[in-house]
Amino acid sequence: MTEELLAQAEEFQNRTLSHMSTSDRVKASREAKQLILSINEIYKKTKDSKLMDLMKSLTVKKKKIEKRLKGTPLV
Repeated sequence: MTEELLAQAEEFQNRTLSHMSTSDRVKASREAKQLILSINEIYKKTKDSKLMDLMKSLTVKKKKIEKRLKGTPLV
């Protein structure tokens, strides 16, 4: 299970963010959240620093997606 979860995370990281519709961005954000929470459960047991680094990089990508979803405030 760990290997397939890591493979999913790797595939998610290599996915491009350009030319995504809003619904695609929502799906990607939810997928990132699910991956992060799943990896966190494994991290709690193993305390592997590689898993922490992976979670951090997924979180950065997730924040970029969410920033684009929320848009810039109109002043």
